[in-house]
Amino acid sequence: MIRYPFYVFIVSVLLSCSPTRIPASGNLQKPDQLYDTGLVYRDCIRSNKGSVISRAEYMNKLQGFWLGECIGNWTGLVTEMDKTGNIGETKTGAFYTRKDWGKPDQPNIWSKDKPSELSPVIDFVFRNEGEVWGSDDDTDIEYMYQQLLYTNKTSILSPVQIRDGWLRHIRSEEENYLWVSNQAAFDLMKAGVLPPETSNPEKNPDYNMIDAQLTTEIFGLFAPSRPDIALRLAELPIRTTARNDAELIARFYVIMHSLASGNGENKRMKDRILSIADKARQSLPDTSTPAAMFDFIRGQYRNQTPWETTRDEVYNRYQVNQADGYDITSRNLYCNGCAAAGINFAASLISLFYGEGNIVETIKIGTLAGWDSDNPTATWGGLLGFMIGRDGVEIAFGRKFSDRFNIHRTRTNFPDNGIDNFENMARTGVFIIDRVVQDQMHGCVDLQKNIWYIPEEELNN
Repeated sequence: MIRYPFYVFIVSVLLSCSPTRIPASGNLQKPDQLYDTGLVYRDCIRSNKGSVISRAEYMNKLQGFWLGECIGNWTGLVTEMDKTGNIGETKTGAFYTRKDWGKPDQPNIWSKDKPSELSPVIDFVFRNEGEVWGSDDDTDIEYMYQQLLYTNKTSILSPVQIRDGWLRHIRSEEENYLWVSNQAAFDLMKAGVLPPETSNPEKNPDYNMIDAQLTTEIFGLFAPSRPDIALRLAELPIRTTARNDAELIARFYVIMHSLASGNGENKRMKDRILSIADKARQSLPDTSTPAAMFDFIRGQYRNQTPWETTRDEVYNRYQVNQADGYDITSRNLYCNGCAAAGINFAASLISLFYGEGNIVETIKIGTLAGWDSDNPTATWGGLLGFMIGRDGVEIAFGRKFSDRFNIHRTRTNFPDNGIDNFENMARTGVFIIDRVVQDQMHGCVDLQKNIWYIPEEELNN
């Protein structure tokens, strides 16, 4: 037996009890590595408390997010604003039901008695290999925010960075694919107003519309398993266009996307979805309208009420009877506030709960549920696509899809004439998370093992 001096024994014991030190891997620039040349990868001390996440697996999940979001977005557009529950025009029985899937699409509020140009029947809209997905308002602002974070080498965008990004990448004088609060905020930016004043109810009358729900979910994915950090990243982007209930709902979506990265691979998708939804519900004040909507629809689902019945009761409860403080009908808005945050949040929860974690069924229900149907389908298509990854999306639909994306369909001034692909978009997302893990979470990026070490939330802060 080899004997060591006593002090060597003491040092060895102390080292064994210390946190693990991960050396910086800044000199590792192999082509096959996920390595951001614009970020200095620091030495860090890893605590034994926290989570370990594979960057390679997360990159596949981010590709699934973009693919699922595109499928949901373009499928939901077929029925967008077909059924808005407009008082005096649309009665409860006029909504779509599950029997309408595959049946002729009916005109929406703008189409002058013509069905959707995307599909004559209510069905999935796909892009095959060799084709290109086009951006839309459910994907393009998120793409823009991702690029702004990366090119500005930051984790938290400033008011000026957001303003400059909007003015650079959004067309000003032609069709710019902006609606309600996004358009109002854009007009204010052109007049010199900076976020968050662009959502000030005194300046932006559309502050309680749907916009922030569909432009900020991605910030949850930039903070895996840490909704506290995700909300920090998303706070100003949300308040660029949203206040009050619309802000609460956008925060709910951000939290769900952050929690979706947690360890739950051994659970059924149904159980995972219900679990993260219930956790995100805790962020909604009990006295708020979004909380009441959540509790009502969650209860309907728990009681096994058919989703069509629940949707009809949502229409009667909130648009006819204006329950739980939802007073949109009394405001006499165009199409009875069909793009309002609240009613579309309710519709989205119907597809989320009754879809039970199945991406195909969730998008189907969202497409048929009514109102601004492409928004919930894009949101949950993206979330579920992230949770099962790109491979899982293709397995769920039993086919291969295009991975090319044209951001210039709706936005402008991006590289390569706006043509990108999901792999590159996911890689950029991973690099943003690298910076978030280091700068916001004070965690570690181990390039050799290709993993993140993410500390637990410090609850006493």
